[in-house]
Amino acid sequence: MLTPMELLRSNLSRVRIPEPTNRIYKQECCISFDSPKSDGGLFIDMNSFLAFGKDYVGWNYEKTGNPVYLHIKQTKKSVPEDRPLKKPTLLAIGVDGGFDNHEPEYEESHSIIILPEFVSLSFPSVELPEKVRLAVDAILMAEGAERKEQVASWTADKKQDSAYAMDLQQVDSGVIVPPSGWKCCKCDKTDNLWLNLTDGMILCGRKNWDGSGGNNHALEHYKETNYPLAVKLGTITADLEGADVFSYPEDEIVADPLLAQHLAFFGIDFSSLQKTEMTTAEKELDQNTNFDWNRIQESGEEVEPLFGPGYTGLINLGNSCYLAATMQVVFSTDSFSSRYYKKQSLKQGFESAPADPTVDLNTQLTKLGHGLLSGKYSVPAEEKQEGIPPRMFKAVIAASHPEFSSMRQQDALEFFLHLLDQVERANAGKPEPDPSRSFKFGIEERLQCSSGKVAYNKRVDCILSLNIPLHEAINKEQLEAFQRLKAAKSLEGKEVSAEEIVRPRVPLEACLASFSAPEEVHDFYSAALNARTTAIKTAGLTSFPDYLVLHMRKFVMEAGWVPKKLDVYIDVPDVIDISHMRSNGLRPGEELLPQTVAESGVEASKPSANEDIVSQLADMGFNYLHCQKAAINTSNTGVEEAMNWLLSHMNDSDIDDPISQEAQTAEVLLSFVDQSKVDTLVSFGFEEEVARKALKASGGDIEKATDWIFNQPQVSASADMDTTSSSAQSATDEGLPDGGGRYKLIGLVSHIGTSTQCGHYVAHVYKDGRWVIFNDDKVGASVNPPKDMGYLYFFERLKC
Repeated sequence: MLTPMELLRSNLSRVRIPEPTNRIYKQECCISFDSPKSDGGLFIDMNSFLAFGKDYVGWNYEKTGNPVYLHIKQTKKSVPEDRPLKKPTLLAIGVDGGFDNHEPEYEESHSIIILPEFVSLSFPSVELPEKVRLAVDAILMAEGAERKEQVASWTADKKQDSAYAMDLQQVDSGVIVPPSGWKCCKCDKTDNLWLNLTDGMILCGRKNWDGSGGNNHALEHYKETNYPLAVKLGTITADLEGADVFSYPEDEIVADPLLAQHLAFFGIDFSSLQKTEMTTAEKELDQNTNFDWNRIQESGEEVEPLFGPGYTGLINLGNSCYLAATMQVVFSTDSFSSRYYKKQSLKQGFESAPADPTVDLNTQLTKLGHGLLSGKYSVPAEEKQEGIPPRMFKAVIAASHPEFSSMRQQDALEFFLHLLDQVERANAGKPEPDPSRSFKFGIEERLQCSSGKVAYNKRVDCILSLNIPLHEAINKEQLEAFQRLKAAKSLEGKEVSAEEIVRPRVPLEACLASFSAPEEVHDFYSAALNARTTAIKTAGLTSFPDYLVLHMRKFVMEAGWVPKKLDVYIDVPDVIDISHMRSNGLRPGEELLPQTVAESGVEASKPSANEDIVSQLADMGFNYLHCQKAAINTSNTGVEEAMNWLLSHMNDSDIDDPISQEAQTAEVLLSFVDQSKVDTLVSFGFEEEVARKALKASGGDIEKATDWIFNQPQVSASADMDTTSSSAQSATDEGLPDGGGRYKLIGLVSHIGTSTQCGHYVAHVYKDGRWVIFNDDKVGASVNPPKDMGYLYFFERLKC
């Protein structure tokens, strides 16, 4: 019988010394959420450098025959009760000085394990072969692949010198700033004050989403004067680099190399000042350190922590609340839980995975499903839900999407659409059912021109995006009273308190009605009339999905193309019935419009520029001819779309060609859109012509094109105003799930913040007869679920 050392030497050919380009996993099992801290530790395959928990390493040996593993085990150290509590000093997660300073400390041990008998050899040891020692040293010294993919989470960027600092003009108005006793010039605020470095005005900062902060007076002053730089009072000390200087035109915290000189202009001797205010980065650190999740969604409620199967939280990776909230609701559906948990064991998932399971979406969804639903990682630990980190899942789902692979906050809706698209692709041609199909349904649009003839268009979608008709609010009297109160207080120089604010309350039924309500489509070319006319568009569903997802269009564009979030409540009942929204296609006695313009024997009129769009662009200083071309090439959709086109085509060789030639070729130019991008948008459920128009209006950017579609209520109707199809398109909804129109609410994703690019997402899911709140790694019994504050609503079709 071979000794352990002889056994190791006989398997040296299966040991590799990693190269710098190799990905080395040493923080987490590739098919479970076991880590070096788990009871069995972690086993790193010394040939593939994949990591496995104790219960799964044998599967890897059976599949690959690789017998030699580096075993890493971390054991919690005993911590003295009087250990000082260290406060984070760096805006980061998982690094020295970051948020995990409060985590317990561990001591790490290593050994060499040879399968299948789990023969063990100590490490370090001079008796080990040099190849093994070199391989282990390289593995231990390398930065883990998991860590690389996480990027550096919230590590703050180095401040850049402001472009406005060196030539900053300062106005001598006799202002001398005292060393203390500051107050906003326009209100009573005495904290969060900013000194404008041009005129010396002291004004309060921006109002935060939760009502804290200032009253926006410093920002308003910039809008009135265009004075670009302001410094936060209370952050100025002898170390000027630590002062907060904000540049309004650059919209970020910057460095001012001449700050000492600029402060001296207003009589400020910075050398003797003491710090009394937190910097912006410190404030963000403080807000996250003292993160009060009850305040965010269920303020003041005592939420009972929950543990066990189906009650596992997801650790925030720095910006991943949009992912966590969405996946908690998605895995509460039977289609996803069956595909990746109930009917798919971890071993089955691993056996069918490619050589590297970390890059396989189905494997990582199986891993995530078992992690969330098995209860293995949801046990009480000092009354704290530890949760699981979705690092590998995030890496693989984001591989085809540059935004989701970044550390920026994202839109939960866009992520949900991307997820379903990737799941559909990953399950194509597989015997297992595609869970994404349970969300899909057909939409049919009916266009009737003034001739009485009709055209039908179909598409497949997986979300029902709804406008919020504020004029349908059911509390109009209270709103009017609130507006009167607000106006009265404004005259007194006061603001209404948070308790006095009244928000519009709109019934969900009104939002659903707005989707299918008749809508006028102007400038529609009718082949039946050989002229342009006004058509009436209505829409309905040709099939009802197993799971209906409603997207509330809370993010709208104000005048000046300023994005705004509607501050509104939606009254959402627990059960809805959309049976009346079914569309059954061509009705008895209806006559279809001719299929093509050519059949009518009359050529459609040449496209012409909308003069309102042209004049607005021209007023901005653009060439008049260029403005006309921009309007024509974006089908007169709007000023923003035309300006986007213009900015991306300023250097076209034919930009100065006569407009007549442009008019003749405008239709042909629609074909010069990247077909792969069109296909991507079509896979999201949009019509091809809608996708083409959106991409053209958005400069070929898929993300902007998606936003453009959702912000254009009329887009599906105006995708091609000359389209007069003689029959409905092929049955694109064939094979989709269908059934009755009654649904029950099973989950919602709520958003807190002023835009999808900031703030926080939280999920509420109806489980086991009660509502449960999932706030990243915190899971608890919901006391007051915010059903009227949802961004995405998930409904399950009732079986009876």
